[in-house]
Parts: sequence; structure tokens; C-alpha cells
Amino acid sequence: MSLTFLANAYANVNTMRIFRFAFGVTFACALAYGINWPLAFLMPVFTAMILAMPLPKPSLRASLYNMISTLFAFALGLTFSLFFLQFPLAYLLILALVLFHLYYYLNRGGSFWFTLMSMIAILILPMIANSHEGLAISFSVGFVYSSWLTITMIWLAHFVFPDPEFTQFPVKPKYNKAYVGVAAKLALKSTMVAFPIAAVFITYGLSDYLLVMIFSAIFILKPDLTQGKEAGKNSLLSTLLGGVFAWLFYWLIVAVPQFHFYLLILLITSLYFGRQIFSGSTMSKYYSSGFIALLVVVNSSMAADTNFNAILAQRVSLITSAIIYIVCALKVIERYLFK
Repeated sequence: MSLTFLANAYANVNTMRIFRFAFGVTFACALAYGINWPLAFLMPVFTAMILAMPLPKPSLRASLYNMISTLFAFALGLTFSLFFLQFPLAYLLILALVLFHLYYYLNRGGSFWFTLMSMIAILILPMIANSHEGLAISFSVGFVYSSWLTITMIWLAHFVFPDPEFTQFPVKPKYNKAYVGVAAKLALKSTMVAFPIAAVFITYGLSDYLLVMIFSAIFILKPDLTQGKEAGKNSLLSTLLGGVFAWLFYWLIVAVPQFHFYLLILLITSLYFGRQIFSGSTMSKYYSSGFIALLVVVNSSMAADTNFNAILAQRVSLITSAIIYIVCALKVIERYLFK
């Protein structure tokens, strides 16, 4: 009976994706918190983000490309932070140009992964380098190391729970090397929204509100008012959903503060979330981002003298602030500059 059940499970695509998601996330957390290298918590977050997508195993070429893209993105961010930050006016001018070219690159069919990594690097590293250059280098090394380990974890999860049959990886749109006027216009709108808040936050070192800047830059990847509001709303609802489960998860591990119990609860939770993510319902997209919110909120609450409710409330308020900012900025830009 058990052999028949396993055979049926391995023959079902959705079941394999659920098991792969639960195994990958749980094993990634076991390694991350068991070894606990700098920025180790990023590996489970990246693993959950990738395994929540209904995609086949990435090719070796695609995996190597993502590894090199991450390394190049943080090399760019470090160069940007360590050499230009000491010249404020030149730095702000170059920041605007870099943001524009990243948005332009994405709108011409460029790599989303490279764009996302570059955005994180050029926005976070200057904030860290403002206090200490060594911390910026350490952050970059930890980030790249965790992202590379994530790729290894994805391969392991696909090896243990492979797809029942070979499926072709989706062919992404071809990158357009020629000038594209529409892409340039969209990039300009995105830059006009993201640059002012990035310039103010980095100049004045507002690290406590870093997420507002990051979310604003990401929500405006597609500078459409409807899409920006939709991205913000999805992120807010996902955070609230993940926050409810994170609250239950947090108090369970407080009641039984054992590492093996933490992994058991995580396995059960990831199985439930995986089932919802791959159910194909209208709520699936919220569960996907909600699980990442759960990991981030619970990880933030593990430090000494932290308040879980305050962390969750702060995250919701920061996302709400980012939504309000991009909606207001887009309305002003579209009314007065892009009629």
C-alpha cells in the first residue's frame, strides 16, 4: 500500500512540487541555522521563493549564469558604494543613471534576477558603507555565498523529488539590444519615482526605513499605476497572511524551544503552504509571498529582546508607506509629465 502511494505521489507533478518545496525549505533552514554563517537566513528565503514557482530544474548554464550575475551585481554595488559615496553630488548623479539603465535593461527583456540583485546591491550597500566599509564587504560576501548555496539547494531538491517527466524551461523573451523608445520611457518613469526616495534615504542614512526604499524600487519595476498598486496590495496581503501564521509559528517554538521541534513545525507548515501555492486557486499568489514573509518575520523575532508584534506591525507599516509613496508619485508624474 505504501509503495503504491509513493508511486502515485512520484507520478503527480503537483504532489512532487509540494514535497520538493517542503523538503527544500526545511533542509535549507536546517543548514542555515545549524551552521549560521553571516546572512544565512537568506538561503531559506531564496529557496522558498524559487521552489514556489512551477518551474522545472534549471539547467547548468542557467544556474551558472545566475551565480555570475549575483557576483557581478554585488561587485557593481561595492564599486558604486566604496568609490563614489565620498563624492555626494557625483554619487547622486551616477545613482540616477544606474537606476535608469537597470529599469531600461529589464524593460528590454533583460534578466529579472540580475536586475533584482543589482537593485538590492546599489540601494543597501551604500547605507551599510555609510557606517563602515568593512560591513558592506562582509554583507556582499554573505549575500553572494547564500545565493550560491541556494542554487545548490534547488538542484538537491530536484534530485530528491524530480519531475515525473521532462518539461522544457519557459523560453524568456529575447533581450533587445537596439534602442526601444517605449522601454526608455518606462525606465524614465520608474527612475523618477525611485530616485528621489533613494537619494533622501541614502543621503541621510535612514536605515530604519530601508524597506520603504527597497519596496518602492521593486513595486515600480512596471511603472503602471494599476500594476504598482496591485504589487503593493499583494505584498501587503501576503505579509498579513504570513504574519498570522508567523504568530502561531513563533509561539509554538517559544513554548518548545528545541531545534528539532522547530524543523518539525517548519516541515508541517511548508507542506500546508506548498499545497496552497500549487492548488491553482486565486489565493495561491498570496501564500507564495506569505511564506517568505513568515520566514522573514520569524527570523527577525529570534534575536534577544525583540517584540514579535512590533516587528510585524513595523513591516506592515513600511509596506503601506511604500504603496502610498509610489501611488502618489506616479499620479503626479503621469498628470504633469506623461499626459
